[in-house]
Amino acid sequence: MRQGSIPGARGRVRPLTLLGDPVLRQPCAEVTEFGPELARLVEDLFATMYAAEGVGLAANQVGESLRVFVYDCPDDEDVRHLGHLVNPRLVDADGVVIRGPEGCLSLPGLEAGTERYDHALVEGFTVTGEPVTVHGTGFFARCLQHECDHLEGRLYADRVQGWRRRRLMRQVTRASWGG
Repeated sequence: MRQGSIPGARGRVRPLTLLGDPVLRQPCAEVTEFGPELARLVEDLFATMYAAEGVGLAANQVGESLRVFVYDCPDDEDVRHLGHLVNPRLVDADGVVIRGPEGCLSLPGLEAGTERYDHALVEGFTVTGEPVTVHGTGFFARCLQHECDHLEGRLYADRVQGWRRRRLMRQVTRASWGG
């Protein structure tokens, strides 16, 4: 992306992969080529995330099994965090564990109380291969942990337990896309 450009402005909206698609359950491959194709993928991820009104989107959610995600997410202080991470690694998730509503563009229209730490530290690279470290608190920490889970083949539904999980799975079965 060029400095100062609007993320996703040159991207195309891609179809979202939904729960049940095997690509969501496989760990994603490391990115090895930092070039125009990666830049296009990041642009497409932003365009798709904005079209779906999300706050984060991982590459496997558009069918690309690569370790890349984008975000445009506020924290609990309403500070906007905008960016992308290539080959991210969740270095630390700590602090208070908070159960809060969590949804996912791959489970459209559903959410469940999911436990996450209120602080996250993620290291990775930019689309041009520059190292970057991202600190998140509150809702933004939840987003970072959620997107890192996607790249490992996990969904927030995997973290939901007990009656919350049973209710969520019933809702998935009833959803028009859940089959």
